[in-house]
Amino acid sequence: MSSRLLLIGPPGAGKGTQAQRLSQALGVPAISTGDIFRAHLRDETPLGKQAKAYMDAGDNVPDSLTNDLVRDRLSQPDAAEGFLLDGYPRTIDQVRALDELLAESGQAMDAVVELVADPDVVVDRLKKRALEQGRADDDEAVVRHRLEVYAEQTAPLIGVYAERGLLAKVDGIGEIAEVTERIASALAARGILFTA
Repeated sequence: MSSRLLLIGPPGAGKGTQAQRLSQALGVPAISTGDIFRAHLRDETPLGKQAKAYMDAGDNVPDSLTNDLVRDRLSQPDAAEGFLLDGYPRTIDQVRALDELLAESGQAMDAVVELVADPDVVVDRLKKRALEQGRADDDEAVVRHRLEVYAEQTAPLIGVYAERGLLAKVDGIGEIAEVTERIASALAARGILFTA
């Protein structure tokens, strides 16, 4: 069965970890915009060169270019039977672009999993990650700002997907396997079955 899923949640909620687990369990690729950007930069593709110009200037890659990068990735053979998106869409315009892209091939999103996490728990988790991995972007003030930006930008998307009946809110705090089990239960309620 094909599955087209979106994993959404604040920085530090465990999206990357859960995306990998779900990808393996469902047999679909986990697709993150960060990975797409890095692959295009590494391969020095025309899209990668355009993205690099924005990134080097410290600017966000514009929606139109991000949409093109995602369109290119979703056209790859491994995504034909489904995919798990992480980090896209981030704006209402990107939601529209994704809707149009899927509609072109008679597809639609099957479910949107929102990993919910208490901001204080996320800050503690990321401070620990900063110590373990030496990541400067995980300092408390930066993390709290990222959480504010996430809440501002993502709240409208959550509303759109909730109205469509696609949203499954899942507690993202706990042991990795426990969170995966919660996601499996939420997706099973939508007819998407897999063994966690």
